[in-house]
Amino acid sequence: MSKLVTIYGGSGFVGRYIARRMAKDGWRVRVAVRRPNEALFVRPYGVPGQVEPVLCNIRDDESVRAVMLGADAVVNCVGILNRSGKNTFDAVQAKGAARVARIAAELAVPHLVQLSAIGADKTSDSDYARSKAEGEAAVLAAYPSAVILRPSVIFGTEDQFFNRFAGMATMTPILPVVGADTRFQPVHVEDVAEAAVRAAKGLAEPGIYELGGPDVASFRDLMGKMLGVIHRRRLILNVPFFAARLMGGTFDLVQALTVGLFENKILTRDQVRNLARDNVVADGAKGFADLGITPTSIDAVLPEYLWRYRPSGQYAAIKDSAKNLKKA
Repeated sequence: MSKLVTIYGGSGFVGRYIARRMAKDGWRVRVAVRRPNEALFVRPYGVPGQVEPVLCNIRDDESVRAVMLGADAVVNCVGILNRSGKNTFDAVQAKGAARVARIAAELAVPHLVQLSAIGADKTSDSDYARSKAEGEAAVLAAYPSAVILRPSVIFGTEDQFFNRFAGMATMTPILPVVGADTRFQPVHVEDVAEAAVRAAKGLAEPGIYELGGPDVASFRDLMGKMLGVIHRRRLILNVPFFAARLMGGTFDLVQALTVGLFENKILTRDQVRNLARDNVVADGAKGFADLGITPTSIDAVLPEYLWRYRPSGQYAAIKDSAKNLKKA
């Protein structure tokens, strides 16, 4: 009988890639999510019945336990960028991660993989970074042989980084960024998924791995690269941190006053705190090399999905080719 993996948050940006790879390798896959009906798209990743979305609330013990029963491996991809209702940073990224690890240990699940983030720091003034670190500590305390993956900003077809700013560039001549000089080490979602799969199969030594791609660049330079790919010229405007804090605070206040009717997906104060720090692999940290993976460069992937933001969209290459013919 084929092995079973439970992926918490398996329909999210990273989780779906892990689910697809595990199914391709013959595993049965439980995709544990809050809204199974919105995750039906994962079913075609395997043969009928191989990949199934199941209901789970990571804030509830019995819910987490029920979808983990019989699993040979567990991957926790659940994370948030902004608190919403009961889904706070502490509830999801600290206590939620601790709950998954504790129950995995109780059920003697052979392998546990926790998706964290570069910048996780228990002393950070950012709730996101602090709760990630607290989650890591709780995971290792309950399940010492866990593999923890800390990726830098993740890019890929469905990402909320390059897609977000490319979309903005189609509507405005100015591209505002907070922390233009902050450095990132973007990592391809497929590479992160491969790292998680190897860990879930027991092919990685326990411990923390920081995952960054081959390119290290400032926020400003990454936006310049993105603009080059979509064939647009825009003014990249660095928003001072004091102004960004004011903006984030205002949007946070509106979310609080509307009791969540307005969800702040624009800019939060917590995101501003994170943007003030470099997001790159630390010296001496274990990474892709230790997993036997060669990370993918930005240049090899961005044109594959950002073409739709070009002025001529899918016809841009044809028009460029026609121009070259005229010159000849």
